[in-house]
Amino acid sequence: MTWGARDLHVTYGATEALRGVSLDAVAGEVAAVVGGDGAGKTTLLRALAGAVRPSSGTVDAPSLNHLGFMPTASGTWLDLTVDENIDFVAAAQGVTGPTLRSRRERLLAGAGLEQARGRLSRHLSGGMRQKLAFSLAMLHEPQLLILDEPSTGVDPVSRVDLWRMIATAAADGAAIVMATTYLDEAERAAHVLVLDEGETLLSGTPAEVLAGMPGHVTTVTAPVDRARAWRRGRVYREWSPEPPAPGTASVADLEDAVVGAALAKAERFEAAARG
Repeated sequence: MTWGARDLHVTYGATEALRGVSLDAVAGEVAAVVGGDGAGKTTLLRALAGAVRPSSGTVDAPSLNHLGFMPTASGTWLDLTVDENIDFVAAAQGVTGPTLRSRRERLLAGAGLEQARGRLSRHLSGGMRQKLAFSLAMLHEPQLLILDEPSTGVDPVSRVDLWRMIATAAADGAAIVMATTYLDEAERAAHVLVLDEGETLLSGTPAEVLAGMPGHVTTVTAPVDRARAWRRGRVYREWSPEPPAPGTASVADLEDAVVGAALAKAERFEAAARG
């Protein structure tokens, strides 16, 4: 089963938040949506969840009782305990009896929250709260799971736990769309969609995204053109719009591809503005 969006346009007043964006959400796979602030990530996810009405284009998603959503801000109730959060969501989703007991135990074990069942959500660490929110979104075993930056601001250990939970949900058959600020997470996804100012900058498997970057990137200690360079650790990466010269080592990971594509777009825009 494949869900997703086709040629999606979303307008807020005079602002076009998405312009012709398409995304496939395939059962058993993770699709990562990346981009800077204002790129349109949350708008796309909210459109998939039915919370935003497209101006044009189509959205194909399951009914709400087969859809899970985890917002950027932790989707838990702070004044309820872990168990009470689960009970509340279970009642809303119609999950009861042995099914609820089985899913509760499995999700709490996967999140490492078995010993925190009686703790208020507000007294959990940020990572624990995010893992609880993920468990709540998965409680009714949705066909499509939408996650808006689930690991942002989470400690490294909890980030690993969350990715393991996400990978398990995909292996169990869910189609997952995840906005993330961490490109190392996006590199593990089956499909990556890079948004910039509401438009698709790059799209495809991680390998296809890398191959789709215009020009090439090299590692340098002193940039030739600082406008095309950015620091990576103790050295710089520098993007050039030209193919690499024979014998020149071109290096690139997903972060380099995103930055390189953004620089190429900016230079095209500037050239068009100059006439």
